[in-house]
Amino acid sequence: MSAPASPRPAPPEEPPAPPALGLLGSLRWLWRQLTSMRTALLLLLLLAVATVPGSLFPQRGVDAGAVAAYLADNPTSGRWLDRLGFFDVYASPWFAAVYLLLFVSLVGCIVPRARDLVRTWRRPPPRTPARLDRLPASGRVLVDADPPTVLARARGVLAADPLRARLGHVVAEREEADGARSLAAETGRLRETGNLLFHVSLIGVLVALATGSLYAYRGEALVVEGGSFSNVLPAYDSVTPGARFDASALPPFSFRLDRLDVAFEEEQVSELGAPRDFAASLTYRTGPSADPVPGRVRVNEPLEVAGTSIFLTGNGYAPVVEVRDGDGDVRWSGAVPFLPLDATYTSEGVVKAPVPGGDDIGLSGFLVPTAPAETDAGIRSLFPDARRPRLVLTAFTGDIGLGDGTAQSVYELDTTDMTQVQDASGAPAVLVLAPGDTVELPDGLGTVTFDGLPRFAAFQLRADPSGPLALVASLLATTGLVLSLFLPRRRVWVRVRPAEVSDDPSAGGGVPARTVVDVAALSRGRDAGQQPLVDRVLAAVRADVRADAATRSDTTGGRG
Repeated sequence: MSAPASPRPAPPEEPPAPPALGLLGSLRWLWRQLTSMRTALLLLLLLAVATVPGSLFPQRGVDAGAVAAYLADNPTSGRWLDRLGFFDVYASPWFAAVYLLLFVSLVGCIVPRARDLVRTWRRPPPRTPARLDRLPASGRVLVDADPPTVLARARGVLAADPLRARLGHVVAEREEADGARSLAAETGRLRETGNLLFHVSLIGVLVALATGSLYAYRGEALVVEGGSFSNVLPAYDSVTPGARFDASALPPFSFRLDRLDVAFEEEQVSELGAPRDFAASLTYRTGPSADPVPGRVRVNEPLEVAGTSIFLTGNGYAPVVEVRDGDGDVRWSGAVPFLPLDATYTSEGVVKAPVPGGDDIGLSGFLVPTAPAETDAGIRSLFPDARRPRLVLTAFTGDIGLGDGTAQSVYELDTTDMTQVQDASGAPAVLVLAPGDTVELPDGLGTVTFDGLPRFAAFQLRADPSGPLALVASLLATTGLVLSLFLPRRRVWVRVRPAEVSDDPSAGGGVPARTVVDVAALSRGRDAGQQPLVDRVLAAVRADVRADAATRSDTTGGRG
């Protein structure tokens, strides 16, 4: 006879499906994710990564010419990089998206933290635990003093602690059910305040960066010794304005470059010609009717004028050249900046002399501050200072292109519609001039005179209204970070009660009027200072009080 079949097990019950979040629940979940500390840190890291392309690729706002050159050299990849905004990183949509998300995330973190911080400051210290001896740092002592005296001494120690009231120290006294009295103290409430201050300061930094990108401006100007600069837009060689920059709001100051002092190494052979000092002596006016004021600009030592910082960013030579045509008429006369090519200030530049009704004259070549003695046609300088200057030029005639309205660089000569001047042998004519020399151009085209060799200084003028805000926000962020990292959050309790026979078995038939003092401390995380604080309180309540020889100390993690 077969055994009866066992009943089939019931199928396991499927867990109930979670309720759908819905639109409001999904939005609330997204908001919590966005405003979490983890997301804020991730966005901060992403913002730092997003700035990397700005240092790897040329930026239009800084050097538009370098961007054009990169696109010409890399037509395929450059076109895609340009579409992705890699040549204008800080104005790209993806950089702005990360920036705004970080801003929103920080605001979302700060609002609930500020609300919790207010509650924390208004909340008294927690009640005294029943078993203080179970805390990580604790101690007990018996003293011949009444409870009010003991509490007064303990309160004095807690009030004199380095983390006292100004650092978020709160002390509360309570009466307990068994007749005991206790003090509850909490130190380091400024730790959370520092954390909140750090986050608020980060928002200040972001606001400062946004303000700078909107209202700041940066411009470059090249001024020759003896020349002047007026703070108007046409006087700049290049300007990088903010999105809300107003050119009419430029402060009306001006300055004259009186002298440019330079110093190069001359004694150490291994560093011969190395730069040692650059300083520009200026005379500036803060307005048309203001008195002239002397000033001096050095490298990394800007001059502040009317809220604008004037930096010395470069220098070089500006030979004074005079060009006359075949009739002896002056077609060009003035200083022409030649841009340095190397550490010895071998420089290149051009001179453009338009001739109305005739062929224009163009000169292109090199300036050699210290030419080799064996040849006057050397194109490489031996020393950066002007010890044996030579101007080496080649001449062109034809249409310079100044009359067609097309913008041209003053440092480049377009020879597309020009012909190079040749000497009697049919070779390109090379003009070598020392200061004071006058050289005739072939075929009676005119003359070229090298009249002098002043220096020029390249200045960068920068005005950023967000500077004070950024400085204050950075200092507050540092302060908040120091408070949140180095200020411990600590709680201390002191309980006093009359002694009983069981507290002192050695007392025999009875115990005199004595007081039992229990002290304990608890910190968040590891805190090496909590047990020394307990010891200080115990030592203070025994001070000036004759302790009985039978006094015993019952300490957990410390001494009594």
